[in-house]
Amino acid sequence: MTPDPTPLTVTDEPHTEPVVSPSLASAATHTATTEPVQREARTITLEKLNAWYGDQHSIKDLSLTFAPNQATALIGPSGSGKSTVVRCINRMHEEIPGARASGAVKLDDFDVYDPKVDVVAVRRAIGMVFQKPNPFPTMSIFDNVASGLRLTARKVDPGHVESALRDAGLWEEVKDRLRKPGIGLSGGQQQRLCIARALAVEPDVLLMDEPASALDPISTLKIEELVQELKSRVTIVIVTHNMQQAARVADQTAFMLDGQLVEIGPTSRIFTNPTDSRTEEYVTGKFG
Repeated sequence: MTPDPTPLTVTDEPHTEPVVSPSLASAATHTATTEPVQREARTITLEKLNAWYGDQHSIKDLSLTFAPNQATALIGPSGSGKSTVVRCINRMHEEIPGARASGAVKLDDFDVYDPKVDVVAVRRAIGMVFQKPNPFPTMSIFDNVASGLRLTARKVDPGHVESALRDAGLWEEVKDRLRKPGIGLSGGQQQRLCIARALAVEPDVLLMDEPASALDPISTLKIEELVQELKSRVTIVIVTHNMQQAARVADQTAFMLDGQLVEIGPTSRIFTNPTDSRTEEYVTGKFG
């Protein structure tokens, strides 16, 4: 069923085929299988997005579309602006002193930078998972998940909390210690707890900024499996430096350099036959 279309609260040169490493090409041909769509998600569209940190121009006239019910990977060397992009999407960039942005970020037809749009509603509709797990240290596992519901003045239903934990693949591991501190979980479990917290408010979009960079291989695999499952309900944007990870989880991959989009396309093509030589050089490890 199509969701309510008003989720935000409003107040008054020729190119030769590149040589790609066999391992990366193999991974790219096994990019995420498409899960049946359980819930129609939203499209995120960036139109001439610019972002600054003081006088530093970090994002430059970026226009880009993230398709609904797909996972899109943002790749590029450090300093290319990937994390800034996701922070602009849910309006966290403006929380940094001296930071500002211009242009449009649209959730379907709604510009989330419209002055009349409620920022809290934006962040409910567009959830965020950070590089380092950040459960609230004084809260229990249960209360960490319920915190978003309370923030948006929604009823805290234990069944809803359980559902979010199940969606994050964590329920069976924590169901007997819901009142224990969330900070007592392992790093991988803490990251999945943060994902459950984001999912509890039923977002349309989930932004993931290097969500597995600090995790062990087993925990990383669990996060990647979650991405595959969750895109049947939400639109996912994942920032990653791990080319193999992008090849495994992303339907589309966008390569950024110096705050600008170089190219975007199906992940298998980006890693095996990119249209821009700079993309080829990056994915084959010649720089970055």
